[in-house]
Amino acid sequence: MGEETFQNFITILNEELIPALGCTEPIAVAYAAAKARDVLGLFPGHITVFCSGNIVKNVKSVTVPNSNGLRGIDAAATLGTVGGRAEKELEVLDDVKPEDIERTKALLAEHFCDTRLVGSVDKLYLKIQATQGQESASVTIQGHHTNITDIERNGRVLFHCDFAGQTPSLRRGDRSRLSVRSILEFADRVEIARIEPVLSRQIRCNMRICQEGLSAPFGAGVAGALLEGKDPSVFTVARAKAAAASEARMSGCPLPVVINSGSGNQGITVSVPVIEYVQAHGLSQEQLYRALAVSNLISIHLKYFIGDLSAFCGAVTAACGTGAALAYLEGIGYRGVADTITNTLAAVSGIFCDGAKPSCAAKISSALDAAFLSLGMARRHSAFHPGEGVVGEDVEQTIRSVGHIGRNGMDETDQEILRIMMQTDSVSRDLC
Repeated sequence: MGEETFQNFITILNEELIPALGCTEPIAVAYAAAKARDVLGLFPGHITVFCSGNIVKNVKSVTVPNSNGLRGIDAAATLGTVGGRAEKELEVLDDVKPEDIERTKALLAEHFCDTRLVGSVDKLYLKIQATQGQESASVTIQGHHTNITDIERNGRVLFHCDFAGQTPSLRRGDRSRLSVRSILEFADRVEIARIEPVLSRQIRCNMRICQEGLSAPFGAGVAGALLEGKDPSVFTVARAKAAAASEARMSGCPLPVVINSGSGNQGITVSVPVIEYVQAHGLSQEQLYRALAVSNLISIHLKYFIGDLSAFCGAVTAACGTGAALAYLEGIGYRGVADTITNTLAAVSGIFCDGAKPSCAAKISSALDAAFLSLGMARRHSAFHPGEGVVGEDVEQTIRSVGHIGRNGMDETDQEILRIMMQTDSVSRDLC
């Protein structure tokens, strides 16, 4: 493995493992709104959000952070317009003040914001149009949560970059060069000093929100249910801590999470259980960093084929990363890591994504449970065989096949999920 490959993997980690405040879809909406306000150059009299179904799906049921309990696209866009700082990107709402929240509530009551559903666009698509009298501005994001592809003011194009579903231009790291074998080699050989800054931030942020989730009542209490038995195993505690962090995040906890593949829940899932396992077994800090390199990059590798948003639940790919990292720590080699990933995908690939919400914590717990079972099988040199369902001739073929299902095969499922969600929420009346 040459220096170019090492640098590519480090670049990928630095691009993907960034802090975000709250669920990334409402934050992306708030970011685009704050940017549109800045482009307009004055506070708008009205804003309109044009977005894909997956944005609707992942915004409608989560609490916007620093909003005092507000939910939904209109709330995220309005609060971003009022109090957002666009230069902070996915931490755009970090400096919101109480008076910003009160102004947001008043504007929502005045129907300051409209939302429109747009078809035949990228799964991650949103456009904010801001107007004030004869003045107008718009900002479009596609493909990735901070990937601005178009900026206009008064009909004049200020910025444009071509986008047709390709990897967003802001991503310099080449994810197509990832493989299970190369990730393990990277984790074995990389100098710790080159990955410590990004991974130490992930440890610090994600464990902080984990502790917050354990200390306060959030969500439906998934973590508490897991911990109520006597002397829970390290695997049960790991699932509970990851669930607690997710429950806090989905409920609007104003603490940042270091994300993975555009998702805070996936960032939690690839990190918190690995940290807990290392601490419980008294392993070294170096082992933790190398294992986190495995868990993060394996998850990114799988998500490269699926895309950031899909009807395929990202907790599954993240749990594959965690299972692979634990197999790596246990020293069962490439075959054991590959079998852990294969077994997990064979067991729980059918979990679908019905939006970001508190029940994501339960899906994280279930996916991790499958990953830990899969690790136990791999220890015994046991794996599901090629030709059994989605299992391919090797782990890379299995990953590509599952990726195709997640990116293309579940499109109709995605539409049906959205249709059902819109029937049960007033947001449907605002969409066209």
